[in-house]
Amino acid sequence: MEQKIVLEEVINENHDYELDHVHKKDKKGFFSMFVVMLGFTFFSASMLTGGNLGTGLPLKDFFIAVLIGNLILACYTGLLAYIGADTGLSMHLLARYSFGEKGSYLASFITSITQIGWFGVGIAMFAIPVANRFNVNLYLLVGITGILMTATAYFGMKSLTILSAIAVPAIAILGSTSAVMAANSAGGVQGLMNIEPSSKMALVTAVTLCVGSFISGGTATPDFARFSKNKKVAVSTTVIAFFIGNSLMFLFGAIGAMVTGNSDIADVMFSQGLIIPAILVLGLNIWTTNDNAIYTAGLGLSNITKLPKKKLVIISGLIGTVGAVWLNNNFTAFLTFLNSMLPPVGGIIIADYFFVKKRKYDNIKEVKFQDINWVAIVAFLAGFIVANVVQVGVIALNAIITTMLVYVIGTKITNK
Repeated sequence: MEQKIVLEEVINENHDYELDHVHKKDKKGFFSMFVVMLGFTFFSASMLTGGNLGTGLPLKDFFIAVLIGNLILACYTGLLAYIGADTGLSMHLLARYSFGEKGSYLASFITSITQIGWFGVGIAMFAIPVANRFNVNLYLLVGITGILMTATAYFGMKSLTILSAIAVPAIAILGSTSAVMAANSAGGVQGLMNIEPSSKMALVTAVTLCVGSFISGGTATPDFARFSKNKKVAVSTTVIAFFIGNSLMFLFGAIGAMVTGNSDIADVMFSQGLIIPAILVLGLNIWTTNDNAIYTAGLGLSNITKLPKKKLVIISGLIGTVGAVWLNNNFTAFLTFLNSMLPPVGGIIIADYFFVKKRKYDNIKEVKFQDINWVAIVAFLAGFIVANVVQVGVIALNAIITTMLVYVIGTKITNK
């Protein structure tokens, strides 16, 4: 009993609420949540996706694909944001209501391993090109980068908000400057529209790429949206952020690829002579995603071990930093495979909250959870299989819909 009281005091002192509902006094308004969510969507890998879209689609079709893709992402993350704000719980704690207490460890473990892996890859994505260009010791740069990115996650939502408030306008202004310069060199908007795609891409494939670029990361939306002052703030900031942030990343990558053949905006900016802006954009872009990733990993491991998030963020950050170069060279394909496991987790949480429990979750301290809800496990496996086998339509959406249907139908059958 004393141990439980001490643990609750640690949680409240840290204001991370890794094992509890977020208290009203720590809820945040529109601006704070908007910059955090916008920073979350500023993801370097999305620019690479934008480059593929830019070289495979005419400009008009590019915008149609981005609009549809972002609409799907906004609906998915918006629903999760609503749940997070209404309950004040992280994605990992929400999973207890549907997966069961020990069943939620599956969701937390997969998420944590995936996020630690991408954290390491993100460090390498920054350190390798900068070290090569300026002849800096790669491993020293990896170490410094890992420490800085871990630090903002360690200090929680306050430092995530501060970093995002600095990084978001910097990335938007510098990235837009580079994109405008590239577009002007091609003859402006009309020149871009006249560029013929170097390859042919179907619209449904383009939408699948748009959705797939961030739907796995978007599954962690409740980890941040739970701090929103109310559901309206949570949903509006999340939806707007995904439309603006993702669209900008896709656009930066597309223009770069169409004009220069390179979708990495940092490389494009290097070629434009914008050396310092390139480092800032690359570093801040990865940082605002990486600190969110390692923050989520810490919450997930806390759900499993019941240890404070701060300690687990340090451990996670250390693992990701030490393995950064190796992860980047050997593990990216496996991380992509693991990514297909995350949307089914979000699908189950959405189905349980809206369709099974009818938006009524009891306080987490008062609920006696079952150990494992096997209906959730079966639904999770069904969604995962569909994501990897069915290649028709928008793959992630197929997986989520399958997961939700299996979970809702399975729950009704077992409850009879």
